[in-house]
Amino acid sequence: MTEIDPTTRRRVLDGLREQRIETPSWAYGNSGTRFKVFAQDGVPRDPYEKVADAATVHRFTGVAPTVALHIPWDRVDDYAALAGYAKEQGVELGTINANVFQDDDYKLGSVTNPDPAVRRKAIGHLLECVDVMDATGSRDLKLWFSDGTNYPGQDSVRERQDRLAEALRQAHNRLTGQQRLLLEYKLFEPAFYMTDVPDWGTAYAHCLELGERAQVVIDTGHHAPGTNIEFIVAFLLRAGKLGAFDFNSRFYADDDLMVGSADPFQLFRIMHEIVQADALRPSYGIAFMLDQCHNIEPKVQAVIRSVLNVQEATAKALLVDVAALTDAQRNGDVLEANAVLMDAYNTDVRPLLRELREEMGLDPDPVAAYKRSGYLKRVRAERVGGKQAGWGA
Repeated sequence: MTEIDPTTRRRVLDGLREQRIETPSWAYGNSGTRFKVFAQDGVPRDPYEKVADAATVHRFTGVAPTVALHIPWDRVDDYAALAGYAKEQGVELGTINANVFQDDDYKLGSVTNPDPAVRRKAIGHLLECVDVMDATGSRDLKLWFSDGTNYPGQDSVRERQDRLAEALRQAHNRLTGQQRLLLEYKLFEPAFYMTDVPDWGTAYAHCLELGERAQVVIDTGHHAPGTNIEFIVAFLLRAGKLGAFDFNSRFYADDDLMVGSADPFQLFRIMHEIVQADALRPSYGIAFMLDQCHNIEPKVQAVIRSVLNVQEATAKALLVDVAALTDAQRNGDVLEANAVLMDAYNTDVRPLLRELREEMGLDPDPVAAYKRSGYLKRVRAERVGGKQAGWGA
């Protein structure tokens, strides 16, 4: 595809202008591997400084107007005040993520723990997170459970599913208004024999049982090698159960690398399914969020780069010639159908995105603009002393 006709150009630009990508508060803190958490100068020391970093990403990209919180990492005395501060900075508070995987009580699981007292504690935290949503005006409660077992026979697989279902029911019943429950899955880790929510099918079955307000989260790093993630996307879209994405990349396991860094073609294929279902627009309801741990990269710049990677994949997906693709598919022309997709994927969309940003009153090169802004130098000077945010903070 060498030339983009004016009608297609306008359609693609309009679609990209509507796109919204949520950034996670924890991406701005210190993170690392199991062996070491690497500290960086200028890292936020509290949720307010995380919000300021998220607002900086939005200021340079124009498509990241919300920031997800993680409780208790982002616990504050007054969530309404934090929401007010976010609004002053030009962003809003988004998804509320629960944390039932770091307390010693959760060694044998949280909501699926064989001890009723531990289960009550975990469910209490889920309900606390809904209270936070009430205060922040957040729509989504995102749940990921590290629960599972390490050895055959360690616990009853079926009873753990019963316990999980009961916890989800209580959290779901606490929701009001437009609030939703988003259930995430993960193949393995930290449980190595059996994970209680290991795949999209398990998450889908529980959400189906709960009702319309419960939907599935796809974390792109949470799959076995070779998994066809775009098939999962298409299936859940068809079923009306795709609620959110956690965008990242993986090479071996859940590496939480920058989205599009390991397999940009996979990201394009995922966004193609989204575009074909007309599910890109915010009104459809899918929460597109980054979930990344920037271990060695400068935090804010890495988040900006990740947002740009999603935009590029989306632009290419919007460029697919739907009429030509449909014609080739219906005629059984295998090679032509594939060629239509590859034609869009191989298009250099960077000039198009520069044009979009200029139309939006933004610098056409967000990374370069951020570097010139002096923001990192300023926060390095300001954020001296105190405890830096990071894993467990």
